[in-house]
Amino acid sequence: MKEIIILSGKGGTGKTSIVGSFAAVAENKVMADCDVDAADLHLLLLPEKIEVADFYSGQTAVIDKEKCIECGLCQTLCRFDAIDDFTVNDISCEGCGFCSHVCPVDAITMNECRAGKRYISETKYGTMVHAKLGIAQENSGKLVAFVRKKAREFAENNALDYIISDGPPGTGCPVISSISGANCALIVTEPTLSGIHDMERVLEVCSHFNVPAIVCINKYDLNQENTEKIKKYCTERNIEVAAMIPFDNTVTEAMIKGKTIVEYTDGKVAEEIKNCWQKVKNKLAEVK
Repeated sequence: MKEIIILSGKGGTGKTSIVGSFAAVAENKVMADCDVDAADLHLLLLPEKIEVADFYSGQTAVIDKEKCIECGLCQTLCRFDAIDDFTVNDISCEGCGFCSHVCPVDAITMNECRAGKRYISETKYGTMVHAKLGIAQENSGKLVAFVRKKAREFAENNALDYIISDGPPGTGCPVISSISGANCALIVTEPTLSGIHDMERVLEVCSHFNVPAIVCINKYDLNQENTEKIKKYCTERNIEVAAMIPFDNTVTEAMIKGKTIVEYTDGKVAEEIKNCWQKVKNKLAEVK
């Protein structure tokens, strides 16, 4: 069983559209949406939830009004100004627990926070593991790791060949959590200056964690000069350019209809994505 993580150094490169298409053409796989901060793979795959569970992460202070003697020590010492009128502001509280240690009457306890929900769902293309982080909640890297763990368990229990993971954009904690231990990364970029810059950054992250990476240039024909820069950058570093997908309005049409591009049309874009998946499979076969 091999895991491919699809990443993009920035948002809006078409990463999720490609993941949805991979889900349509790949066999014997499970999908994982690791973009828990702004999950949107479900908009394409239309999952039907079969398992729902709360996700807990971090702690928040809670003051027992009956025990509290209103000495004010917790309010004075809280570095985050999270306690006012002997009431804890859940959003401001960082869960450090210092107030519970200094309370002279043990009136403050630390309770686990419900940070979001995770789901196991069925789609028309197979099972998908996904999650949704709660409003103003942090620790998304921990939730990403939880989603990947559940996807791996499902793949192992059902003797599946692939885990196809839709990774978060950027290079922060959620990306690090999604990439560590993956067998291969597909970096989706676009021929813009910001696209090139962020592709370079996420490739550096892949290199740091010894994860083999290949590149897909989406909407390559919008700027041929920048496309050549990307190809040159990859050639100099021995990084394979697995696909060059042209701009096509049918991609937007397919999204509006809630379909992946490969099921909506047999045009050039769909053909290139299918070829890209074949190259991803070849790359995974090389990885031990």
